[in-house]
Amino acid sequence: MRQWISLGAFLGGLGVILGAFGAHSLKDRLGEQKLAVFQTATQYGVTHSLALILIGILAAQIGGDDPRRKQLNRAGTLFTAGILLFSGSLYVLSFGGPRFFGPVTPIGGLAFIAGWFTLSVAFLKKND
Repeated sequence: MRQWISLGAFLGGLGVILGAFGAHSLKDRLGEQKLAVFQTATQYGVTHSLALILIGILAAQIGGDDPRRKQLNRAGTLFTAGILLFSGSLYVLSFGGPRFFGPVTPIGGLAFIAGWFTLSVAFLKKND
C-alpha cells in the first residue's frame, strides 16, 4: 500500500507546482474563465492526492489479509482515474485544447464519486 502514499505525494507535489504555475505564469495568458478552470483542476487534483495518501495509511492500519484492502485498492484506482480524467481534461481545456475533452471531465467526476463511495463501503461492515 506504499504505492498509494507515494503516488498521492507525487501528484500532490505536482498539483502544487501546477497551482503556482497557474497563479504566477498564467494569470496574464489565460482569461479569467480559463484560469478558473485551471484552478479547479488543481484543487480537485490536490484534494484527491490527499485521498490517495489516506488510502495508503488506512491500508497499513488494517493489515495485509483484511478483505477491505481490495476495496481500498479500487478506491485508489478510481481516485487516480479521476485525477487523470477530470483534472487532466480541465488542464487541456483551459489551454484551448480540443473540445472532445469536455465530455471526459464528468467521467473523471464520476470516478471521484465512485472512489469516495467505494471507500465508504469498505468500512460500513464491521470486520472481525
